[in-house]
Amino acid sequence: MKMGIIAAGRGDRLALGGIATPKPLVSVGGRPLISRIIEAGARLKVHSIVCIVNDIKPATAGFLRSGDWPIPVEIVVKTTPSSMESLFCLAPLLSDGPFVLFTVDVIFGQQTVEDFLQNARTLTGAKGVLALTRFVDDEKPLWATIDRSNRIIAMGDAALGSQFVTAGFYYFAPDIFAEIASARRKNLSALRQFLGHLIDEGYPIYGVPVPKTIDVDYPEDIVKAEAYLQEINEV
Repeated sequence: MKMGIIAAGRGDRLALGGIATPKPLVSVGGRPLISRIIEAGARLKVHSIVCIVNDIKPATAGFLRSGDWPIPVEIVVKTTPSSMESLFCLAPLLSDGPFVLFTVDVIFGQQTVEDFLQNARTLTGAKGVLALTRFVDDEKPLWATIDRSNRIIAMGDAALGSQFVTAGFYYFAPDIFAEIASARRKNLSALRQFLGHLIDEGYPIYGVPVPKTIDVDYPEDIVKAEAYLQEINEV
């Protein structure tokens, strides 16, 4: 199994808050965000990692190239208009089997992702499995509603007020890449829209509830994330 990391965002909200460091290199709990994801992948025993970073702030690519990582890390350097297009850029490198996908700014407990992956693999026939959390601390949360079998039956506005929101990591079959052309014809512009498209097209997409996760979008999120890591003894 491979891991994909989406780390091509511009980090504008952090920059507006006075943090000039590229988001993937922002330190949380003593380690850059991207290091935390790579180390989590190693503990998940993925075979390799593919990571997309932008070409606006070359420090991130330089950091990845110079790192002594426990597993192979392949880098795609490209500035994309959305997380959806970032995923699509990784498609040629992730099309040979199931893969786990992370956004670089998500903070989680290691046991959380291990349990998520174990549960995701039991969902026979699933083309996608989304980690879902009851903890809502995002200005634009992506709501999701699941049925008794944990299949997602509504997302976004259609699931507004549900008890779950997406948590920032996923398990996918490469079959989802068959929808790239269709998504582009529809002028979809975000990963959340692509997920909704998959559900609308009848792909079996499931949700697995997980504990609290935190997205690092603003400077104050760093403080929240470090407090959470201390709480779960993972600093």
